[in-house]
Amino acid sequence: MKKIDPGQRQRGQELVQLSRFLSYVLRHNPGAIGLQLDSHGWADVEALLAAAARAGKQMDEDTLREVVASNDKQRFVLSEDGKRIRASHGHSIPVDLGLNPVRPPDILYHGTAKRRLPAIREKGLLRGRRQFVHLSPDRQTAVKVGRRHGKAVVLRIRAREMHDDGFQFYLSQSGVWLTRHVPVKYIDFPREETR
Repeated sequence: MKKIDPGQRQRGQELVQLSRFLSYVLRHNPGAIGLQLDSHGWADVEALLAAAARAGKQMDEDTLREVVASNDKQRFVLSEDGKRIRASHGHSIPVDLGLNPVRPPDILYHGTAKRRLPAIREKGLLRGRRQFVHLSPDRQTAVKVGRRHGKAVVLRIRAREMHDDGFQFYLSQSGVWLTRHVPVKYIDFPREETR
């Protein structure tokens, strides 16, 4: 078994903490550090770095780029000129990501915790505080998402059928599928969970 260098481990932990910080300010509460986002969710990189420093989160532009590049969920995107940054999806604040409706694949997946099944059976998948319900393109990704919330359960979503019935879908830059609501009638629950 390959040993992990303690310095690498510490650096990895620092990047995770900075990623969580960025998620919070770019998706949910930019005002917490006095940051302004434009209507499309973009923040000026220099303003973000200055606001982060005032909040006790030291990072330079190279570290910010490392956080963006190393985030396995591709939560953030830098503008082509590298002067602006935004979260790719997951906002609880109103932003216009400029996404156009697209036709989804036949099936998408949603990872959740087993304890949430009763509410989903009653109301379907709701966006909650976020702008959209998040759907995964494959089962494996949905399992990872579900595990973050408890004992994972993966739901099959008949996305093409939803689309054909008039529901809109969007594809984020990070590959996450987005829609506003998934009614119960389009959800296939796992057999072991239907008893």
